[in-house]
Amino acid sequence: MDKIKTIILKEWAEVFKNRFVLFTVAFLPLIMTAIPIAILVTLRGEAGLESVSSEMPAQFTAFCPADLSGGECFQVYLVSQFMIMFMIVPLAIPATISSYSIVGEKTTHSLEPLLATPITTAELLVGKSLAAAIPAVLATWLGFAVFAAGAWILIPNKALFAAILDLRWLLAIFLVGPLMAIMAVNLSVMVSSRVNDPRVAEQISMVVILPVLVAFFGQLAGLFLINRQLILATGGVLIVLDMIMVYLAVRLFQRETILTRWK
Repeated sequence: MDKIKTIILKEWAEVFKNRFVLFTVAFLPLIMTAIPIAILVTLRGEAGLESVSSEMPAQFTAFCPADLSGGECFQVYLVSQFMIMFMIVPLAIPATISSYSIVGEKTTHSLEPLLATPITTAELLVGKSLAAAIPAVLATWLGFAVFAAGAWILIPNKALFAAILDLRWLLAIFLVGPLMAIMAVNLSVMVSSRVNDPRVAEQISMVVILPVLVAFFGQLAGLFLINRQLILATGGVLIVLDMIMVYLAVRLFQRETILTRWK
């Protein structure tokens, strides 16, 4: 554990010197937090929502408690459309950090002495993975906590507050989010071990965001509805994928080959 801790601290000391990484870690959670709060502020006290609420998809009414008015149900519906965007944070931040954590070491020539130390490949990759995943998960949780605090202040009806912060979103943030971060990290590690440019590694790694965008636009178009069962099923699939990707990342990270290719 001491070796892994050393790798984590080393990664944070080097990676967070990059302004783009700092911008991604700080700015992205703020944007994803500000959007649903802005919706609540805009809809607060708005008249005419009762008629608009009749245009909601019929299946969505299952998530709206009977004691809420039509206008309040519309707020639940609209905010829920954008809650999925929180899931971009645990994907984008690890992809950014881990892309620089391996390929970026080529330009600083710090990878060679690191690989010469008595540290196993598994320990090295676990340290680098945690260094990328921990800030992403903490940023996601912090952004969600800020949104929850803002919603508590802006929503006088606590039944509406409970409907907006439904269990499905708690599962998504606190269960699926960390699993997605692990997946993003390991994909970035695999990509970074095969390319020589941090920008190329980051651009390729960003493909992990596509499923979230598909889920966002699919729900927005009414093609499907994100519910607890879907989120739990996604969590189960991610557990299996994460184990496979951790194995592949360790197998693909060939120390001698990487050093030879980068000379």
